[in-house]
Amino acid sequence: MTEALGFPAFPPSKRRPGRFARTWWGQAWLQAMEDTSLENEPLKQGRRLAYAGRVGPVTVSPGRISAQVTDPDGVYHTVVFVDRLDDGEWRRFLDEVAAKAGHIAALLDRDMPQELVEAAAQADVRLLPGIGDLRAECDCQDWELCRHAAALCFQAAWLLDTDPFLLLLLRGRARRDLTDELRERAERNSARSASENAQRVFPLAVPPAPGVDREAVAGAAALAVERARTLLEDRHRS
Repeated sequence: MTEALGFPAFPPSKRRPGRFARTWWGQAWLQAMEDTSLENEPLKQGRRLAYAGRVGPVTVSPGRISAQVTDPDGVYHTVVFVDRLDDGEWRRFLDEVAAKAGHIAALLDRDMPQELVEAAAQADVRLLPGIGDLRAECDCQDWELCRHAAALCFQAAWLLDTDPFLLLLLRGRARRDLTDELRERAERNSARSASENAQRVFPLAVPPAPGVDREAVAGAAALAVERARTLLEDRHRS
């Protein structure tokens, strides 16, 4: 499902200019911007525009983040692009998320475990942007990362601080899609585990007792196990 999220413009900041990102992933986003920029002056100008509240409402959607940025020369429509992950990369990333229950809980609690990002990187999935991964288009026609794109990236770091799912949306998947896929994986894994456990059940050892047909009781138990295994396998296939 394709999804776009809109966020109101940030007002002018009364804070003393300093570090824009509080979280480690927000700082990684800004580092990618700084590494992409060929000059420091557009970054300084973009920081001033961001603090002055010159960035309009921000729209985040798969592969892009956009806003109108105002400076003394006019109003500019600015877009910053990020590559989406392909199906194989998403599959490997979800494998890493599902491998540890704490990862899912952390994401839902608006946290991005560094361990998860490192594990994804080992699976050849670059979740956080790196050098050259942020590309910009702007009405100002600058051929590199301009002051307007820098201002947008600075304010995007504030948004990413509050919700790491926005980074996953930029990489191509909406929060609802991801949580649905993780829930389905959890159900399949639970059914598979129960099926495997059922297959490891040993024949029931029925002790001798007056009036008890030991073979009949053991046979009934084996039939119940077989039926349970069949139901679980049918559920898994569906």
